[in-house]
Amino acid sequence: METVRVTPTESKPSVLASAPSAPFVPTEHNVVMISDNAVRRLTEVASEQGVELVGVRVGVTGGGCSGLSYVLDFEKAPRLGDQIYGEAPKIFVDRKSFVFLRGTTLDFEGGLNGKGFVFVNPNAKSSCGCGSSFSA
Repeated sequence: METVRVTPTESKPSVLASAPSAPFVPTEHNVVMISDNAVRRLTEVASEQGVELVGVRVGVTGGGCSGLSYVLDFEKAPRLGDQIYGEAPKIFVDRKSFVFLRGTTLDFEGGLNGKGFVFVNPNAKSSCGCGSSFSA
C-alpha cells in the first residue's frame, strides 16, 4: 500500500512507500526499569526472607488515597500476557498495569528520611504523601 503526501512547498505529490513494521526497540519511555539501589535492596530483602530473587512483579491496582496503588512482590515466573524487562531480577508487568507504568523506574531511597521503594512514574498526575498511590 502506498501513501500520497502533498506538502505546501511541492507542486506535485510525492509517493512514500509504507514502512514495514519496525521491530520493538525498548527505550526508557516504553519500558519499566529498576535502579541499582532498588536491585541491591531487593537482593537484601530476598535474602532476609529466604526467597530466590528471580523476578519482581510491578503493577497497579485500584485503591489508595489517590485512586491507584502500586504493587511490588517477588515472582519466580511471568504470568500469561506479562511484559518482561531486565535480567537480574526480571521485571514482570501485566498489560493493564503497563498502561500506567510505561517509563516508570523503581528506585529505593534509604537513609534517615528515606521512603523505601519509590516509583518514579512520569504518568502520575498526582500522588499521595507516602508515594504508594497515584492518579493518572
